[in-house]
Amino acid sequence: MANKLLSTEKLSIGCVAPPGASLVNKTGAWRTQRPVFKQKDCIGCRACDLACPEGCVFGDPKKKQFDFDPDYCKGCGICAAECPVDDIDMVMEEK
Repeated sequence: MANKLLSTEKLSIGCVAPPGASLVNKTGAWRTQRPVFKQKDCIGCRACDLACPEGCVFGDPKKKQFDFDPDYCKGCGICAAECPVDDIDMVMEEK
């Protein structure tokens, strides 16, 4: 029987976590860049939402408005790279 990571446990370096485990490990502090959703040319395709490996892009495709959860976004830029209309910019994180 496989061990399951409890929601109160912290991940150690090099471990593999089950799906949903990142909810207790806010990874946004790793980010050096963040996405800026311009919301000018969005076509509501959800490519950004579907491509995000952390599942932190959210929005309403009917309103063509998307954003990200800064607590979990690692700044990988996949959302911007997958946007077919170039409606997402990656900018340096300011702290």
